[in-house]
Amino acid sequence: QVQLVESGGGLVQPGGSLRLSCAASGNIFSIYTMGWYRQAPGKQRELVAAITSGGSTNYADSVKGRFTISRDTAKNTVYLQMNSLEPEDTAVYYCNAGRYTVNYWGQGTQVTVSS
Repeated sequence: QVQLVESGGGLVQPGGSLRLSCAASGNIFSIYTMGWYRQAPGKQRELVAAITSGGSTNYADSVKGRFTISRDTAKNTVYLQMNSLEPEDTAVYYCNAGRYTVNYWGQGTQVTVSS
C-alpha cells in the first residue's frame, strides 16, 4: 500500500507562484510513474504533469512553460513548481502514483488563483 500526502496549496494572486509537495510512504519512484492531476468544480480530473520511473516528464499543454515537476528520491517527495499562475489553474490538485492498472491517490490540496 502506497500513501501519498500533498501539501503546499493555498490562495495566490494571478501571476504568482506556488510549490506543491507530495510525500510518498516509501521509495517508490523507481517503480511508479508519479503524476499531478487537478479537478476544477464541474470538470473532470485532468493530468497536469507526470514523471516516469526513468525520469521522463510530460505536461498538459495548458501548463507547459509554467509548471515543472521534479522529485527528490532521498526525501521520497515529488514537487510541482507552479509559476505565472492564472485563475484557470484554480482546482484541487492530486498526487498520483501509477503502475499498470494500479493507482494510488493523495487526499488533494486546494489551489485558488484570485485577486
